[in-house]
Amino acid sequence: MILCDIGNTNAAFLQDGKISRMSVREFRGYEPKEKVYFICVNDGLFGKLNANENFVNLEKYFDIDTIYQGLGIDRIAACYGIKDGVVVDAGSAITVDIMANSIHLGGYIMPGISAMLAAYESISPRLKVPINSQIDIDALPQKTADAVSYGIFKPIVTLIEKLVGNKNVYFTGGDGEFLSKFFKNAVCDKMLVFRAMQKLIREKGIK
Repeated sequence: MILCDIGNTNAAFLQDGKISRMSVREFRGYEPKEKVYFICVNDGLFGKLNANENFVNLEKYFDIDTIYQGLGIDRIAACYGIKDGVVVDAGSAITVDIMANSIHLGGYIMPGISAMLAAYESISPRLKVPINSQIDIDALPQKTADAVSYGIFKPIVTLIEKLVGNKNVYFTGGDGEFLSKFFKNAVCDKMLVFRAMQKLIREKGIK
């Protein structure tokens, strides 16, 4: 079985227990010879996906208890297997959602780390600096390179902390492992969405 989580930048695959990735540009030329069960947030790819019967869209099968309007399938899938806790998917965008007793209480979206870096670069060439992954966000920076990293990480961590309290916080996505280091109740799970897809296929008997 091949599972595929298609984002705005990359498509992630799970096959035989191994995760692999390809860019959206590469994905446009991908034509599977066997079934690929997918979720997709990239509207520009649905023409391609609908034209090949080997692509099976799982979106219509997912269902969670929420009053949130317009909740994306990526966030629905990430929350699907979580009963209680905060779910953080840190990719091109960072999404944060709260689950309580299997009910989705709401959430928010902010730019991802790469998008924030690009925003600084667009302000001034002097702000085009490498990220400092070892930055201490409890101490005020004393040089510009650290000030940019602080300006990115501190708001992200502070906002999430206000929601977490004593709850577990589940991190997934490309930057999930890095952000998880700032939280004592963190669970880093790169398989979170894929596990939800597997659970859905099993429970719904999808062929």
